[in-house]
Amino acid sequence: MRPKRPSAMHNGLAGNSVFLVGFMGAGKSSVGRALGQRLNWIFEDLDDRIQAREGRSVAEIFRDAGESDFRRAEHAALRHVLDELQAGGSRIVALGGGAFVQKENAALLKASNVPTVFLDAPVEELWERCCTQAAQNGAERPLLRSKEQFRKLYEARRQSYAKAPLKIQTGGRPVEQIAAEIAKELGLKEIELRTEQGEVE
Repeated sequence: MRPKRPSAMHNGLAGNSVFLVGFMGAGKSSVGRALGQRLNWIFEDLDDRIQAREGRSVAEIFRDAGESDFRRAEHAALRHVLDELQAGGSRIVALGGGAFVQKENAALLKASNVPTVFLDAPVEELWERCCTQAAQNGAERPLLRSKEQFRKLYEARRQSYAKAPLKIQTGGRPVEQIAAEIAKELGLKEIELRTEQGEVE
């Protein structure tokens, strides 16, 4: 069944923002950057804002203060982003894998009437992407220590992700194609993209 297409023209922040949710490895950052380029909007990863506000990495917050403190910081950062968007400007925001699972965050996004897009892919592909990324950047990701734990967490969180109004499959697809689909489904106006040869795509 084709998902219901959210309107980009209703009240709230729908005309100037898109929030991307999904499990780690779903492509939120890469798709968010590509979509930002298509729309000429700023892309932001909420985890980057949290790290800047807290003066330490997400891993350090979890290690030193625990998940409850991180979730409080995450909610505060999300509220701050929404306040900024209310004041003007346009932005694509990628949420961390656990952000949309928190009921207070999901309620805040729903009340703000922002378009929320669930990026999904087969769990095997998510695992492979995350392992590749970790090998490339040397980042420590505790969830990659056990493929079974990774799968269980994905399945537990997927029920929350599925509440997003729009679901887009990213498995085996080019980033630009995914970004174009999101823009089309949300009725967002793209700027003209030019290739190196100057051709409009």
